[in-house]
Amino acid sequence: QVQLVESGGGLVQAGGSLRLSCAASGLTFSRYAMGWFRQPPGKERERVAALHWSGSITRYKDSVNGRFTISRDNAKNTVYLRMNSLKPEDTAVYYCAAGTNWPGQYEYWGQGTQVTVSS
Repeated sequence: QVQLVESGGGLVQAGGSLRLSCAASGLTFSRYAMGWFRQPPGKERERVAALHWSGSITRYKDSVNGRFTISRDNAKNTVYLRMNSLKPEDTAVYYCAAGTNWPGQYEYWGQGTQVTVSS
């Protein structure tokens, strides 16, 4: 049974930082591309960052490029999202996802973690 469990969300002031973690189990982690998505209140879910299974290719949403960094530790079956210079518009539920197709489709999803950025 595949499980993805996010952690690290919370309330932070604008300009602050958070690091989200997503621990994966039940899959061969090193063979999966990993993505971070978010769903702001009242809006569609959107992808913010993706990391190829090789660890050498990344994709970022334009609005977070340069502020967010996705990384992975295959020894710990964990993917991270470092978020710096946070803005109120970054407020959302953040989800991690795993997939075997790059960069598009994701087969497994976590339950989400709330990130709230106050102005």
